Parts: sequence; C-alpha cells; structure tokens
Amino acid sequence: MTAPTADWLRLDQQICFSLNAASRAFGGVYRIVLKDLGITYPQYLVMLVLWEHGDLPVKKLGEHLRLDSGTLSPLLKRLEAAGLVRRERSTHDERSVEVRLTDAGAALRERALQVPRRIARSTGIDLDEIRDLRTRLDALTEALDAAAVEGAPEE
Repeated sequence: MTAPTADWLRLDQQICFSLNAASRAFGGVYRIVLKDLGITYPQYLVMLVLWEHGDLPVKKLGEHLRLDSGTLSPLLKRLEAAGLVRRERSTHDERSVEVRLTDAGAALRERALQVPRRIARSTGIDLDEIRDLRTRLDALTEALDAAAVEGAPEE
C-alpha cells in the first residue's frame, strides 16, 4: 500500500531531511573525535585525500572532495597556518597551486588512525551494514548527479 500523495509533503517522509539530520549528527561526533587532532571535519577530509594520494594540485583536491576552490581555499589556509600543509606554485604550470603535506601533516596520520574506528562504533551498526550503506549512498549520489545534469524526472 502506498501513502497518499499529500503525505509526501510531510517532513518525516523526506529522504533529504533524514540524510541532512544524519550528516549533522555525524558532524557532532566528528567534532568530539577530531578535537584531539586539532582539526575540523572538513580539514580532516582534506587530510584524508592527501594521505591517500600525496601531493595534489588544488583543482584535483577539490575534485576528490567535490568542493570548489572558493570553499577549499580557506580550509587550506587554516591547515597551512596550523603547519599541516604547504601550498606552492607548480613548477610546471604557474597557474596551478600544489598542496603538500608537511612533516607534521604526515605525522598526524598516525594519530588519526583511531578516528574511523571511533566513528564506526558511534554508529551502532556493524561494519557489513556500514559497507552496504556506503554502497547505497554512492549509488544514490551517482543517480542524483545524473538527474542534476539531465534535469529531475517528471511524473
């Protein structure tokens, strides 16, 4: 049985609201867990990409994080002020800025190893469920990206 059309406008029926609420709840837990590392959640995401891929141009870093340079630049400035990254003009293309980990930024990786475990425990769900949820969210993101390009489907 399907819900009447009018019920679709209830807040508790909106997947976007549930995802936003979950994201905000994650933010609260990350604030606590990352406090010991001295970085914020968005800064943590930048560090994850650099730990995984090494030195990257700002543009490529933004692609990995799905962030534009206007959003990414202030994050990088704060990470640079904290001594965790360096930004340098590319020797191959002076229009491009490379982001590099400092020794302190590379060393922070070791301390960050406990973060994913603490976050996973905070969710209250097991690792198989977490993997399944990630797969489903990745598929949802892909479908929504396609809909944004093609235009949201009509009934």
